[in-house]
Amino acid sequence: MKPSSESLQCALDYRFVDERWLKRALTHRSAAHDNNERLEFLGDALLNLVVADLVFHEYSKLPEGDLSRLRAALVRESSLAAIARSLSIGEHLELGAGELRSGGFRRDSILADTLEALIGAVYLDGGFDAGRALCLRMMKAPLAELPEPAKLKDAKTQLQEFLQARSRPLPEYEVLTEEGPAHRRHFAVSCKLVDDVQTAVGEGSSRKLAEQRAAQQLLDLLERAPRPQPGPGSDEDA
Repeated sequence: MKPSSESLQCALDYRFVDERWLKRALTHRSAAHDNNERLEFLGDALLNLVVADLVFHEYSKLPEGDLSRLRAALVRESSLAAIARSLSIGEHLELGAGELRSGGFRRDSILADTLEALIGAVYLDGGFDAGRALCLRMMKAPLAELPEPAKLKDAKTQLQEFLQARSRPLPEYEVLTEEGPAHRRHFAVSCKLVDDVQTAVGEGSSRKLAEQRAAQQLLDLLERAPRPQPGPGSDEDA
């Protein structure tokens, strides 16, 4: 039995004037034609605007590239799904039978999309200020936990910079397998060094995600590798 909408409104710290917006925001496309996809579109746009404004003012000395990385870290799927879990949004979802059986109420993509739909619903129910206030409340803790911008560079960029700093060639990526139906693809991608035998494999629901995971694994291997010791007669022995 699902908990009442009252508990979710308390968690959001927002009370709907028209609870039909709340009901629609919690309805996945697998459950009904009148679902949350359009609200998700609206909430995504509002969230990105609010977060862009937030990091722009919080990090007044950072360049555009670093601001973009900070924003991306805050609004990425896994971050939004974590916020959704903290609000117990999965317990309130309306899902079709198939998604219920497959555990859709736990899936990052569904949770993140629903969170954005709720933002859109609050905006339509209470206006821009209410939607903005909700975004700011949600982002307060994640913003405080953000690492340094340099650490937010994606794995492929970090690996590239690691190799370039050592005058080594860039790695090569190769799709090893691509399987599954169109709506649920699964990729396996290798990332290998041109000047060494080291190779790592990453998997994911897209080629891009698999490449990033492969790059991260290879970077981890390289960073853990012992540094070569200078030989006899080297400058460091002088």
